[in-house]
Amino acid sequence: MERIYCQSCGMPLIDQKEIGTNEDGSKNTEYCIYCFENGTFKGDMTMEQMIEFCVPHMVNANPHMSEQEARSNLQRFLPTLKRWKNR
Repeated sequence: MERIYCQSCGMPLIDQKEIGTNEDGSKNTEYCIYCFENGTFKGDMTMEQMIEFCVPHMVNANPHMSEQEARSNLQRFLPTLKRWKNR
């Protein structure tokens, strides 16, 4: 089964409670609830700011990963996501 990731922060979308919502309250399976709620992005930030925001979360989820490894992974991965592709 293909893993689905938030198209803003890259978080795996596994738990239905963490899936974002459209303006009408329906689920938006492209984004997580931390990035996208009620049809809008929660944070107006650049991709670089998103990377810095996500680094501690990645390190926390992957204890053997350094901050630099997390940053490097995010610098490669985030530009491939929908929110950042055309920026």
